[in-house]
Amino acid sequence: MLQKLRGSNQKGFTLIELMIVIAIIGILSAIAIPNFLSYRAKGQDTSAKTEASNFYSAAMAEFADTGSSKAFSSANLPSGFAKNADVNYSGTITVAATGATSGTMTFTHSKSSTAYTLTGSTGDIS
Repeated sequence: MLQKLRGSNQKGFTLIELMIVIAIIGILSAIAIPNFLSYRAKGQDTSAKTEASNFYSAAMAEFADTGSSKAFSSANLPSGFAKNADVNYSGTITVAATGATSGTMTFTHSKSSTAYTLTGSTGDIS
């Protein structure tokens, strides 16, 4: 009786079709989520490393402008340097009146455990 009321025009998906779609979505997300987390961690590490490089460049630019010795740290940033709120700093870099630099600073992203050390004497970041 219900078949006559509905007619032969049945629409919709079967249960097996819905289960296959859900399984495919599950497989794709199992592949995509670890990749996304890996890319995010790499981005955070790159952010900290770039911040160290920019900090050193800004410190040297300020020395070139003023010509006087100065110690730079998280509390005493170079002029024109915009601090990234997600990157934590520790240590001090000192630029002497001769232009020689000394000291070390450590840069770490707040959501990452990788620390980058800026060596003042060479300007290298490791």
